[in-house]
Amino acid sequence: MTRRKLIGLGTAAAAGLVLPDALLTTGEALAKPAGATPGIGYFGRFGVTEKLIRDTLSAAMSRGGDFADIFFQHRVANSFGLEDGAVNRAFSAVQLGVGVRVVKGDQTGYGFTEDLSPASLKKAAETAAAIAEGPAQPLAKKFRVESKGASRYPVKVRWDEIAPAKKLPFLTGLNERVFSADSRVKKVNVYFADESSVVLIADSTGRMVEDFQPMTSLGLSCVAEANGKKEQNGYNVASRGDLAYYSQERLDRIVREAVSRTMILFDAEPAPAGEMPVVLGAGASGILLHEAIGHGMEADFNRKNVSIYSDKIGKPVAKPFVNIVDEGTLEGARGALNVDDEGNPVGKTMLVEKGVLTTYLHDTISAKHYKVKPTGNGRRESYQHTPMPRMRATYMLPGPHKKDEIIASVKKGLFCTNFSNGQVQIGAGDFTFYVKNGFLIEDGKLTKPIKDVNIIGNGPKVLEMIDMVADDLVIDEGGWTCGKDGQSVPVSQGIPTVRVSSITVGGRGAKG
Repeated sequence: MTRRKLIGLGTAAAAGLVLPDALLTTGEALAKPAGATPGIGYFGRFGVTEKLIRDTLSAAMSRGGDFADIFFQHRVANSFGLEDGAVNRAFSAVQLGVGVRVVKGDQTGYGFTEDLSPASLKKAAETAAAIAEGPAQPLAKKFRVESKGASRYPVKVRWDEIAPAKKLPFLTGLNERVFSADSRVKKVNVYFADESSVVLIADSTGRMVEDFQPMTSLGLSCVAEANGKKEQNGYNVASRGDLAYYSQERLDRIVREAVSRTMILFDAEPAPAGEMPVVLGAGASGILLHEAIGHGMEADFNRKNVSIYSDKIGKPVAKPFVNIVDEGTLEGARGALNVDDEGNPVGKTMLVEKGVLTTYLHDTISAKHYKVKPTGNGRRESYQHTPMPRMRATYMLPGPHKKDEIIASVKKGLFCTNFSNGQVQIGAGDFTFYVKNGFLIEDGKLTKPIKDVNIIGNGPKVLEMIDMVADDLVIDEGGWTCGKDGQSVPVSQGIPTVRVSSITVGGRGAKG
């Protein structure tokens, strides 16, 4: 496998003029009921009927596929950027399309189109069906609409109902507050995005499910200058929420964290290089758990014998007090889902329980291979992509220790609080992560702030070397986006304060 990256929420938006409300609210129909429009649910307004779905699935199964499904999506996204005190960037994107998948064994055929006419859907289905060769397979006699239960991301006012004029004060207000917070601030960038997406999934077994999926993110970065030196840092939040998500407390936190994370860099020094204990701070340090450990537990990598965990089910992979979860049920979280992108129920999956690897993250194909039920981890970037096993919200459960106890246990080491990016070799789990903020630990106390530090290691070995876990779990609210095989999906992550007995630190004095 080639290297891959996990990218945090950026502060750049596409260049362009501020667009008029008429264009930015193209998704107005998202907020309106289908009414008398004939057809199925929300997509009835686009001419989607049960007959259209049945005819498309019949074409998909015409060459002997084991299974077929259709994924309809209508998505309206807006983003705005502020720089030099003015909102000078805006971007609006509208997607409407459908993907048709045919599965034969562990092979997948796929076709997609932006044209929802019967002829175009049939052509996409026939393209997908080419993966198989055999007699046509029957469909279920009736389609059943499956309930999602209570939504994990309820909204009172949908983003497509809110005009840009009501969103822009977030940008201008944060800009003014950051400049007022510290005279050393010289430049501020603010980024705001919102999205309304509706999906409809139907398959050859007769299952049908529809889901409305909101998303929003808000972040800022600032550049400060003091004594001829410049430093830059930022902070962001994201949620499957509505306007109410941006409470005063959350807006205060965005300003406070962005400014403090920037200003502390003026006092920070490069860390000493070498092998040493590393304490990972609660929250954003979950990037290491996600990247270096979580991906190795996705079933497709194990089914293909790529992951180091491919023969570890039922075996100890960590200390008995280490428990790792991946779930889609955290209400409002960026990685939350009502159903996955195959229409499967989403729940809470214990990956590591009392130090033992208990299962992998499964989509329908891998679940069939391992003869288990799907775990609700079949995810795709859009209708143009096939689903595959992906994480949702991945975190470590609280442990038996205290944060202060963990720090006091370290004679000389690092305390890492804020990561900006990372890379990992998925098969072996080798990783490198860039630490944006942290502190030296000397004689059991936090001392000098540090910067420009890389930590380098192997995910499975680091998991084995976690020897203390605190009781202060934090699910990070950042706008994390995970990339895999060319697809990007929103995720959440979290971790309590943990101690790793030894990690390679690349800092001052490091070679190469």
